[in-house]
Amino acid sequence: MPIELKMPALSPTMEEGTLAKWLVKEGDKVASGDLLAEIETDKATMEFEAVDEGVISQLVVAEGTEGVKVGAVIALIQGEDEETPAKPAAKAEAKPEPKPEPKAETKVEVAAKTEAPAKAAEPASAPAPAASAAPAPTASGDRVKASPLAKRLAQAQGVDLAQVSGTGPGGRIVKADLGGAAKAAPATASASGAQPVASAQPASAAKPVAAPAPVVANDDIPHEVVKLSNMRKVIARRLTESMQQSPHIFLTVDIVLDPLLKLRGQLNTAIEASGVKLSVNDLLIKALAKALIEVPECNVSFAGDTLIRYKRADISVAVAIPGGLITPIIKGADSKSVGTIAAEAKDLAQRAKDGKLQPNEYQGGTASISNMGMFGIKQFTAVINPPQAMIMAIGAGEKRPYIIDDALSTATVMSATGSFDHRAIDGALAAQLMQAFKRLVESPLGLLA
Repeated sequence: MPIELKMPALSPTMEEGTLAKWLVKEGDKVASGDLLAEIETDKATMEFEAVDEGVISQLVVAEGTEGVKVGAVIALIQGEDEETPAKPAAKAEAKPEPKPEPKAETKVEVAAKTEAPAKAAEPASAPAPAASAAPAPTASGDRVKASPLAKRLAQAQGVDLAQVSGTGPGGRIVKADLGGAAKAAPATASASGAQPVASAQPASAAKPVAAPAPVVANDDIPHEVVKLSNMRKVIARRLTESMQQSPHIFLTVDIVLDPLLKLRGQLNTAIEASGVKLSVNDLLIKALAKALIEVPECNVSFAGDTLIRYKRADISVAVAIPGGLITPIIKGADSKSVGTIAAEAKDLAQRAKDGKLQPNEYQGGTASISNMGMFGIKQFTAVINPPQAMIMAIGAGEKRPYIIDDALSTATVMSATGSFDHRAIDGALAAQLMQAFKRLVESPLGLLA
């Protein structure tokens, strides 16, 4: 019996992914550990390895297919001592249609059943339906490159694929290219008299239609439509949920940076031979971690009827990468030296930009820090990264008039704004954390303890 390869969950939050590229083809022999495909998750493009050996008998999901659910069958492996499974697969294709049968999705199966009685009425002419099914989407007579799922959707919706522009690999038409036609699917189903389909489809169709409705491209303005990557979709969903579900409270403090800048210079001189160079952000990560241990009521996650209080400060560091944002984690930053934090931060940031982070390196964390000072941003508020309960937004250090010892002077001042989930952290506790953070930065020798 063929071994089913299923879409893996490459991260704890992954629900679906894009099968970006197949690294094998049908008929290839594979062994455990061989690379099979590149899969785009919500955070990165990762390689999928084989755990069994055998021969690839069928690639069920076409290259470039988006929205493949975790657990869905994407390929079949035939053991070297098996020869029969390949033939039944071919027979199964001959009855309904070429190839689509193993790849059917729930909605398409239901839609296809509405046409089953019509096909059942012509059992003696099995070749005829196959011949008539092909011309339906290709009335022009030319062969149209389309994924099996796109073909089935087009057939169910009465769409001529010859009139659709493909955006998949090599111009292949994929499911997303039928977006406009998909909206008409419920009406088509109800017209055929299939009440279960008519009642099931509008409920799922109502949500996707609502989002793009307010934004309509103005044809008078030159433009292009860019598809959202899985990462961008997840960022949009999670940050929307954060702002809607987590009541944010924002507290800002001004911090004199001169003592920390002086210490940083001295430390970099002392460790120059090691090749490690401390950044201001490395010291701020350490300061936030120590502040969270000092005010443990802010090192928490809100969990409905309970509050999870952490005994270690794992700091997620916001890193901008092409197409989105990722937050690699400095684990146990409160107990690590600033030199270790600097080395880890540099390594994690580089691998984040290269898309080589493992899920355990960016999933989790007890609090986050986001620094936009290098862009000259004076002050900003950041959105909390659930299930964390706080994030520290760091602005640029700049020379400002400042009162020192009751005298007007100038100092390098930085504005830091903490965003707190008010369900988990009261304003007074949040203020204590901001005070501790300010004190540690302004008296930075405490960071070396």
